[in-house]
Amino acid sequence: MVYCAGAHIDPAQDGRSSRYQVHFLKGRYDIHDTRFSHADPGVWRLLNSIQPDVIVTSGFIPTFLFAFAWAVMHRVPHVTMTDGTLESERSLSWKHRLVRRFVFSRSRSFVGACQGSTDLYLSYGLPRERIHVAALCTDNARFASVQIPRNHDLLFSGRFVAHKNPLFAIAVAYQAARRLGRRLSLRFVGRGDMEADMRQLAHEVSEWVDVSFAGYLSQAELPLEYAASRVFLFPTSFDCWGVVANEACAAGVPCVVSPHTGVVDELIQDGVTGFVCPLDEALWVDRVVKLLSDDALWQSMSHAARHEVERFTFAHAAQGLLTALQQAVDQEVA
Repeated sequence: MVYCAGAHIDPAQDGRSSRYQVHFLKGRYDIHDTRFSHADPGVWRLLNSIQPDVIVTSGFIPTFLFAFAWAVMHRVPHVTMTDGTLESERSLSWKHRLVRRFVFSRSRSFVGACQGSTDLYLSYGLPRERIHVAALCTDNARFASVQIPRNHDLLFSGRFVAHKNPLFAIAVAYQAARRLGRRLSLRFVGRGDMEADMRQLAHEVSEWVDVSFAGYLSQAELPLEYAASRVFLFPTSFDCWGVVANEACAAGVPCVVSPHTGVVDELIQDGVTGFVCPLDEALWVDRVVKLLSDDALWQSMSHAARHEVERFTFAHAAQGLLTALQQAVDQEVA
């Protein structure tokens, strides 16, 4: 595994406990609102030392393109992997699309994170039999195993950045509390540049909403937060998938999500495992009120969420990737 940068989000993921070789590159690493960029030609020298049989790249930033070029130059099978969808790549420029077409034309097989990724590949005219799915997932058993009182009405987990819309979540909680005629609790897990603004708005609505901040939590700590919550809010304006929804479903927490995430219609089915609705505050308030006031509805969606997320496992994802790798090698042999 070759990473562009060190474990800056979760320090525990530093490779020391890995059962395989892990390499961290240097170079320039830039985080943007919804994307990141990295450029390190040193990956070429690293690949010379590793001499891989197959190369899998998971994007189209310069470092990944250097690795792709190495594969072409050394006649090593290349596999393209993406979590992108037609929705997430709708605004790409013709230059970005041209780069993708070039990489696709010299890749042996393709791996997507969801049906949306499959649809994206098909839009480029790629043959379906060379497209495989390795769904994004989490450790379902770990999130399902915790059984504690659900003391938080609402939960938000993610970065505190504009496209995640944390202020929208507070506004929804406030209006839902007034509709229900009681004070609601809203738990935030994460961190980010918007925290000061969130705390200010939380103070302004404190009569109706008890807003608390758990800060950044490791994967080992997260299951307790989900298990203690009744409804998960995911009002993102942009997410290729959204593993936080997997975590919520595994813990039996119905989700209210925007249509701008890959989990929609796959893991989160409107009216079954949660609600899908546009970022209209009144609509979100309506869905939240329904879930918090109708126990039969909550129980039904909680059960459906646990059942549906069982399809999304590490074993299934690994099999999709392995099938793609085998196909790439078989083509090389042929």
